[in-house]
Amino acid sequence: MNFNFPLLIGKASLFFIRALRLGSGSTWPGHIVLSINPNFVNQILKKSEIKIIVIAGTNGKTTTGKLISTILKKDNKKVIRNASGANLLNGLATSLIWGSDMSGKQKEDYLIFESDENALPQVIKQTNPDYIIALNLFRDQLDRYGEIDSIAKKWKTAFSILDSKTTLILNSDDPQMAQLASGTKAKSLFFGLDELGKDKTSHGADTTYCPRCFEKLNFETVFFSHLGIWQCPNCKLKRPKPDLSKLLSYPLSGTYNKYNALAAALFAKSENIKQQTIEAAFKNFTPAFGRQEKMNFQGKNVQIFLSKNPTSFNESLTTVEELRGKNLLILLNDRIPDGLDVSWIWDINFEEILNKDKNIAVSGDRVYDMALRLKYAEQFTHVEPNLNNAINKMIENLEK
Repeated sequence: MNFNFPLLIGKASLFFIRALRLGSGSTWPGHIVLSINPNFVNQILKKSEIKIIVIAGTNGKTTTGKLISTILKKDNKKVIRNASGANLLNGLATSLIWGSDMSGKQKEDYLIFESDENALPQVIKQTNPDYIIALNLFRDQLDRYGEIDSIAKKWKTAFSILDSKTTLILNSDDPQMAQLASGTKAKSLFFGLDELGKDKTSHGADTTYCPRCFEKLNFETVFFSHLGIWQCPNCKLKRPKPDLSKLLSYPLSGTYNKYNALAAALFAKSENIKQQTIEAAFKNFTPAFGRQEKMNFQGKNVQIFLSKNPTSFNESLTTVEELRGKNLLILLNDRIPDGLDVSWIWDINFEEILNKDKNIAVSGDRVYDMALRLKYAEQFTHVEPNLNNAINKMIENLEK
């Protein structure tokens, strides 16, 4: 089917949704278009020479996407990305509807798409991307995804159809990501950390067995969770040497954000973007919504951390400790975008990470679940089911 009619319908629906303030219009235009023409994404991309960057992983997609976008814009490139977080195929279709003229040609130089883990094989099939950035895999929304091994197998199969057009930018410190380089014709580049870590895997580590022969992995050092310098004692599979492992400075705090910055910088280097451009972009970088975003509220300084699984929560807590935060408001919800199952909070390592001198309050839809978890961690908490009251009470404790 020709894509011009679906494109017209998509642009019209996008206009009316936003004009009538029915929402952001980040998914429905794409959903409508794909119901008319399931091959819309593939067909419209063939009309343009736009470079396609797909970012996948449990944690860090949004931050990495914005880092890359900031670098490209600093290099005077035009960029479109799904900044609203619509990371299924309908979100990709909507991004293309927004970024194209009426002939279907994309006006931008680069398309950055943050892909849902489960949707990645479908996205690859439709886009044949120039770059795929694979950050990590951690347990997340088990009621929806299942264990990470099943996701890794789907990715491996999808990567096997790639040709030499695609460059893979892979996290060498994550065994599941590193092994994606085998069995594909795509070029592979690796990023990883070069610093001192811990001598054992972290509480709740997700990948401790070899992805090739399933033998228990040996870790020389661990940076967090199961990310580190690793080797299989049986089949000798080992961590690939990173092409980039250190930067002069990092735009955000926390070990986990070092990985995001390394991935973005390695992409930029592969595109021959100058080092001074990368550094200038990082220096002026402002975080995406909720990703260490800083704001002034009622005359007080507040910083927001977003955590949706045990590993990201552990790293957020570690960063809070490094920043010497004294007042901590924890909100827990169980809405559909975040996952209905909140049992994962019992894998958060409150006991070893948090000091006892924190002023902690809890709120949100599942306030009592979090209060119970913190009680078992022997952390005194203020329980406030009303979110507005919780925010106001915690703000009163902050210094200007």
